[in-house]
Amino acid sequence: AVRGSRTKRRADEEGKWRGAESVSQLTESVPLVLDNEAVAKILPHRYPFLLVDRVIEFEAGKRIVGVKNVTANEPQFTGHFPDRPIMPGVLMVEAMAQLGGLVCLQQPVSDGKGEFFFAGIDGIKFRKPVVPGDSLIMEMELVKFREKYGIAKMKGKAYVDGKVAVEVKAFTFALVRENKEG
Repeated sequence: AVRGSRTKRRADEEGKWRGAESVSQLTESVPLVLDNEAVAKILPHRYPFLLVDRVIEFEAGKRIVGVKNVTANEPQFTGHFPDRPIMPGVLMVEAMAQLGGLVCLQQPVSDGKGEFFFAGIDGIKFRKPVVPGDSLIMEMELVKFREKYGIAKMKGKAYVDGKVAVEVKAFTFALVRENKEG
């Protein structure tokens, strides 16, 4: 009910009804770089733990913007919290880490062989609760990649309605390469 009243307030404040067609046109200029199926071809995660729904911007080896649509049907909301569902912070961070993995698992960072594992996190701040009905818009940037050691450092922020929901100063990922001796 909270989300609906916020939407109604926005429509009332603007003084006119726009309707679904008009509102849907607000996103027509947002590009789709990778849909959910393409994301699943790159990441090893699967439902209910694949937390990136689509990628809307991608600069190879540098940065990425992706979307996680938060729905009331997700299993964590049965217990976190039944009367006031809030997306757990660790899942917001995991969604961002998966988005970062999409940068790390493609050229020029890696050749797609091996796996990147989430190895560390520093400087995390949760700024705004994320609830069912929200679209978590995440941005990750590759800060450094030490190819010799297979270590990637990234930073990221995630937004809801243009406001920062979570920010992370440093993610660390470790590349585990496949054994070439087979």
